[in-house]
This record gives sequence, C-alpha cells and structure tokens, in this order.
Amino acid sequence: MRLTSFTDYGLRMLMRMASAPGRGFSTAEFSTEFDVSRHHLAKIIQKLASHGIVATRRGAGGGATLAQPAEAVSVGQVVRLLEDRQALVECFAPGGGGCTLDGRCKLKSRLRAAEAAFLAELDRTTLADIALSPLTDIEGAA
Repeated sequence: MRLTSFTDYGLRMLMRMASAPGRGFSTAEFSTEFDVSRHHLAKIIQKLASHGIVATRRGAGGGATLAQPAEAVSVGQVVRLLEDRQALVECFAPGGGGCTLDGRCKLKSRLRAAEAAFLAELDRTTLADIALSPLTDIEGAA
C-alpha cells in the first residue's frame, strides 16, 4: 500500500508536533525541514485543523500545535482523513472507475480486506507512539 505525499507530510508534521506538545510549529519551519513548499504544507495543516487534530494560531508565538493529546489521536484516523477519496485501486473509486471485471473479480474483496487490516493496524498506533525522539549523540546532536 502506498500513501500519498499529502499523508506522508501530514504524518511527519504530526510526529514533530507530538514530540513537543504545546510548542507552535510554523509551516515555514516544516518547509525548511522537509524541503517542501509552504503552500503544500499549509493545505495539510488546514485539513488537520478543520477536523480538530491540530490548532493554529497566528502571530508571534503562534503556529500549529496538537489540538488533542497525542495519545488520543490514532494514526489510522489521520490516514483516513488525509487519504480521503484516494482509492486503493481504480475499482474502489466512486462509480467503480469503469472496471470491466466488475462482478467477476475475485481480487476486489481481498484488497478490501487487506486495506481494512492495514487501517486496523494503524488504529492501534497513536501519535504518542510515533512522536519523534530527540537526536542522539550518535547522530551528531545532543
């Protein structure tokens, strides 16, 4: 299974936020760290904020913070939110995506089961479980 870059960067930002609860992170800071456009990251933050996962505040001392305790947010919840409307395969898309095998395919039910198992595993993981640890001396930082 492959996640979109939208979800990948969303999870990266949430891992950083979970590592420093209460600290505001700016999209500029994330943009520099991940070498991704601020505009792209702002769209992700906006979606997370509109669903109550992060809170945003403008101005000095502002930025994005977790709106809930990291232990209360499952990775599965975040993936479902950010992967919204991203069908695993064409036939999962609304309207079936024009699959010519519809009604005869024996793969579709197995793919649905695999997708459900994937998300169930992610549901057992919270943002607290994946919060980034500080860099160690081995990595060259304190």
